Amino acid sequence: MLVKQIKKIAFLFLTLLILIQPCFAIKIGLQTQVNKTFIGASTKAEIIDCKTNKLIFVMDKMKGYEFKPYRGVIAIKVDGQYKKINSNKIVIKPEPNGYVSVKKKWYRGHFQVNNDGLGLTVINDIPLEKYIQGVVPSEMPPSWEHDAHKAQAIAARSYAMANKGKRAKYGYDLKDTPEDQAYGGASAETPQTNDAVQETEGIVLVHNGKIIPAYYSASAGGKTTTAGQVWSKDLAFLKSVPSFDDGIKKNGHGVGMSQYGANNLAKKGYNGYQILKYFYANVKFAKLKSE
Repeated sequence: MLVKQIKKIAFLFLTLLILIQPCFAIKIGLQTQVNKTFIGASTKAEIIDCKTNKLIFVMDKMKGYEFKPYRGVIAIKVDGQYKKINSNKIVIKPEPNGYVSVKKKWYRGHFQVNNDGLGLTVINDIPLEKYIQGVVPSEMPPSWEHDAHKAQAIAARSYAMANKGKRAKYGYDLKDTPEDQAYGGASAETPQTNDAVQETEGIVLVHNGKIIPAYYSASAGGKTTTAGQVWSKDLAFLKSVPSFDDGIKKNGHGVGMSQYGANNLAKKGYNGYQILKYFYANVKFAKLKSE
């Protein structure tokens, strides 16, 4: 009976609002206040002083370099010797279509390394859609249903946009861990999940004209939880519904979309948009403006 009721959900495919908010790049913190880091690139990469915009050094391709804080600025180890960089904030830019290696993973975009006096913070500055490509397969198995991936892409994009600036005190927007959203960079990408991101490009969930932080967790143990039960404050776009993950132990806060439930609904024939309309209440879909 419940499944039949879900199928009756009225859904006009993408009566899209066009948000005035453009889709800018997002800054993801990969390391925060560490005493050293190792960075390489698949191509030659320029190191640029953020303050003067001047070229400092060119990294060789496929060669790792150690960076460490040094007397308020940054030092880089070159041929066994540390070279002082007279700046506490640098940008690393690979050649077009190049990748940067940090934490034994490859990433798209540019990188910023800051010395804030407490250590080095390494930040991936990347276009939003490329970021989401690294989130979907990190948050949901690539072998799962395509429409579950599409639902995950929209939820992750919504969460990211609603939480831009969340970690501003560290100089970035979000962490790369499940504390915000798991993000594995280009190393995590798969053709299947990239397709889901591209097919939903720019689409977010909104409530009363604002992008919602579309909370989700692995499983809710049979029924999702209201925000008030977890964070002492209810949110109008979140409700408690059967989570379609019966038999799977609750894993996470249980608020919003159950990822296992999304996959099970996709197996029953629901598309990504219907899955989201089921797990989130009083929401519409909107498309971000291109830059």
